[in-house]
Amino acid sequence: MKSQPQLREVLTMPPLVDKQSFRNAMSTLAAAVNVVTTDGPGGRAGFTATAVCSVCDEPPTLLVCLNRGASVYDAFRQNDSICVNTLADHQSDLSNLFGSKTTMEQRFSGATWSTAVTGAPVLEEALVSFDCTVSKRVSVGTHDILFCEVANVRHQDDIGGLVYFDRGYHRLRSE
Repeated sequence: MKSQPQLREVLTMPPLVDKQSFRNAMSTLAAAVNVVTTDGPGGRAGFTATAVCSVCDEPPTLLVCLNRGASVYDAFRQNDSICVNTLADHQSDLSNLFGSKTTMEQRFSGATWSTAVTGAPVLEEALVSFDCTVSKRVSVGTHDILFCEVANVRHQDDIGGLVYFDRGYHRLRSE
């Protein structure tokens, strides 16, 4: 009978997959494209993200992963409100704008914004907007995971969604 590895042996094992292999594999997971925004003491900021997912529905909570090396990191660290704006099928240019090295003024001038319950910028033409307060932050590797309780949701009917898959944008439409 083969013995089980000791816990210490498992914890000291080298990673099983190299960084590029992991990235290549992750490119096969389709994900909604979001522009995540904030405003508050740290200033107005936003970035493009696909690392967003539901955590639970009681209380309604989602998570957002944010690279600590991102230019917007300090603003998101100082602010407690965010809005996850899930992009509509026609908004790939806005995704590229918020994913670029442009100034915040240039990014926000690319669309129409309003303010909802938490004070975070809400994209007027988003497929859906989740207006949230950050309830917990956890650091893992190069990223912070923001756990966000949803205070308000705005959803538009009759428009499709934008997903990122195989390193490119794809449009989805309901049937």
